[in-house]
Amino acid sequence: MFFINNVFVFLSFVSMSTSMKNFEDTLGHINTKSNAETQQKAVEDLIKRLLPGAAYLFKVNIDPHLSDQIGKDKFTVCKVANDIHVTISATTGVAAAWGFHHYLKYYCHCHVSWDADQLKLPHLLPEANFTEMANDRFRYYQNVCTSSYSFVWWSKERWVREIDWMAMNGINLALAFNAQEAIWREVYLDLGLTEEEIAEHFTGPAFSAWGRMGNIRGWAGPLSSAWHSKSIVLQKLILKQMRNIGIIPILPAFAGQVPVAFKRLFPNASLETLQKWNRFQDEYCCPLLLSPEDPLFQKVGKQFLKKYIERFGTDHVYNCDTFNEMTPPSGDVDYLSSIGKATYKAMTVADPDAIWLLQGWLFHHEFLFWTRKRVEAFVTSVPIGKMIVLDLHAELFPQYETFDSFFGQPFIWCMLHNFGGTLGLQGSAENLNLGPFKARIFANSSMIGTGLTPEGINQNYIVYDIMSEVGYRQKPMDLNLWFQQYSIRRYGVDNKFSKEMWTLLKNSIYSYNGPVSLHGKYILVHQPSLKLSKIVWFDICTVADVWKNAIASINTWPSSTAFTETFKYDVVDITREALRLLIDESYERIVSYVDAKNIPLYKNETVIFLSLMQSMIELLSSHEKFLLQNWINASKNLSSTAEESANLEMNARNQITLWGPNGEIKDYAAKQWAGLVKHYYKPRWELFFKLILEALENHKGINEHIIREKIFNTVEKPFSDCKTMINETYTGNPIETAKKTFQQWQNKFNCSNVPPFTTRIG
Repeated sequence: MFFINNVFVFLSFVSMSTSMKNFEDTLGHINTKSNAETQQKAVEDLIKRLLPGAAYLFKVNIDPHLSDQIGKDKFTVCKVANDIHVTISATTGVAAAWGFHHYLKYYCHCHVSWDADQLKLPHLLPEANFTEMANDRFRYYQNVCTSSYSFVWWSKERWVREIDWMAMNGINLALAFNAQEAIWREVYLDLGLTEEEIAEHFTGPAFSAWGRMGNIRGWAGPLSSAWHSKSIVLQKLILKQMRNIGIIPILPAFAGQVPVAFKRLFPNASLETLQKWNRFQDEYCCPLLLSPEDPLFQKVGKQFLKKYIERFGTDHVYNCDTFNEMTPPSGDVDYLSSIGKATYKAMTVADPDAIWLLQGWLFHHEFLFWTRKRVEAFVTSVPIGKMIVLDLHAELFPQYETFDSFFGQPFIWCMLHNFGGTLGLQGSAENLNLGPFKARIFANSSMIGTGLTPEGINQNYIVYDIMSEVGYRQKPMDLNLWFQQYSIRRYGVDNKFSKEMWTLLKNSIYSYNGPVSLHGKYILVHQPSLKLSKIVWFDICTVADVWKNAIASINTWPSSTAFTETFKYDVVDITREALRLLIDESYERIVSYVDAKNIPLYKNETVIFLSLMQSMIELLSSHEKFLLQNWINASKNLSSTAEESANLEMNARNQITLWGPNGEIKDYAAKQWAGLVKHYYKPRWELFFKLILEALENHKGINEHIIREKIFNTVEKPFSDCKTMINETYTGNPIETAKKTFQQWQNKFNCSNVPPFTTRIG
């Protein structure tokens, strides 16, 4: 590894220098516009929010000339023995926040995450003197879907916290997608659409990401005028926070999709009906695609972007995705080139300095359509250096290799990792550790950054921590050591069982490198059937040992130290993972008993299965981060009327269950939350088992189609339509509940070949 690491360092330096030189002319203007004083104040405010009692110990200095490499963020942190202050000098506010976070992590053994923080500072702040420089120009954040799967109900305070988190992890390029619909409403009204036609076009808030990309229309709407007004206020706050600290916001642009009412307004316009997406019916599918050759394309695109810029300003980077999970109407290379040219032109007529940021997901998702010639025609329709391609799922399916660094267009190597915000431990740590370095030394590499592009956050924080550090590390890290250090930072305690727990996780759950993406489609949260397959890529006995180490960590925790919130979260998350694996095993036995028509064993095993689900409910109820009510209440809190409250709650319920009026993407965004298991997953399985038992006892064939219809009408639709009352009790005792669950179920793992585990009770 020593030789490989040093080869990476040398070749990466050569490649990075070449990439930056190639794109300085086209991307040189993409940087923060805030002055040094504004950025310094923003970082000082961040530190006050995170460490209100110790903020005075940190001094911040922003000097854009600190780095001798154009566009490369740099930070220096210094703490000497005779000074109580830690001095942070950096090129930008983001770099300063990044340096501050690095000091907290590696000198104070602290931890900041989505789950919780561990901020036990030493009595005397440690001495330090170190400098780090970013490997690339950009560190990017967000998937276009994150705005719906995770951010949709966020308050101003939660947004401020997330922007702080972005800066502390070096993020300097991020989507800022709020208030699109408010501006589009103004454009549509100016063009002559009625309020009713606009209302029929916009989706509800939980589905706005796919309305924006033209996948669906109208579902779960309408949007109220109050919603539009609030979104404008929120967007202004988001942009101010981002810009002040040095994050470059990426704004939306016109991709060609328009409401069906355009046919009435412009009967002679050249309009294509987009294909159905995920079986959505006519009422909610198929917006129209305006031909790039129609003069109306430029008129609409310019009008939207000008209004958006007038309201919110611009930093000259725009995102839009014309063919997200949609096959283009034509595969002709000239047609694809014309679409690209028209889309980019609609940006530049409003902003001559525009840069188009494109999600490269379409090239992976529709890989049979997107041949080399078609991809080349599309991405090179824009001048080289005027488009940035997000290699969206590069940790498993890098596209830059297939398409020769996107035929010269600059690209960002991204980790997608999560789909729908599903809960479930998984990750590809080694791919993250090595992949960006390989991409930088790829022949004629045009890589300009790394990125985090999850569809949903608040899960598997460790892989996001690794990926954030790749932005400045000069060579791949020693993951064995890093995982053990992570345990110490995250919990504030050096516990041998905790460290062993994370080592086992590294070598099992976080070593995924399979041929398909994982969507968290565990049997627990899947539509009941006798034809399901469990998702595992590791020895489940290793996870049994992870669980044992988690409980042993409890038993050996220093008596003088309280359990940290981070540890409480992880104990619940690991216990949840263990229970879902036991449910998988129970399910396989149930299927075998059905096949054998062994009714006594079937009945006994279904009791075990449902008991495991009940234990899951009790476990998840013990920790506030695993409650359904957080999601539901957050949606209702944004309402202005009783009618809107009901609709927003329906949005929230439907997205995490049926995902559409008839279950078009059922269980995709499934969450393992207490109330959801209690009122949705468990009742589905109870009804399923009851109907299977009736068929067995009456010697009838099992018709799963009829069973699915009964479950839909009895459990799924009522829950989505807010006809199921949510009764969720937060117990607040995660440690004791995890221990109780372990004592009840630990021996159910079929790991007789594994040496017995011994623990020291301290």
